[in-house]
Amino acid sequence: MAATMFHRLVLTAGFLSLFHAAYSAAQHRSYLRLNELEFISLPFDIIIQGIVSLFVIMYGVLYIAGDFKEIKASAELENKTWETFRNVPSFYTFNHRGKAFSSQYFNSNSKFSSFDEAE
Repeated sequence: MAATMFHRLVLTAGFLSLFHAAYSAAQHRSYLRLNELEFISLPFDIIIQGIVSLFVIMYGVLYIAGDFKEIKASAELENKTWETFRNVPSFYTFNHRGKAFSSQYFNSNSKFSSFDEAE
């Protein structure tokens, strides 16, 4: 579905119609304030114009946006084995307190190593 000039004109007309409905609603509120009338609801023609404008805009956007692609999670997962699901590098942790409990571990970059040498 290629975006033709017709679909762009439909989208433009939809936006213009929506802006006109918004302007009409603001003008109606202004009229009610000037005449000191109570606001109950918008006139029916403004509500219908707003709703129809939204549907026209949705129609235009669907044709201009182009073809949608199907979302398939299984397409990426078909080639992976079960072992690769557990291999997540973002969960690797190398700085943990297990080093402190090891009798074979010596950290020369530790801030406490200079105190140990001084004693």
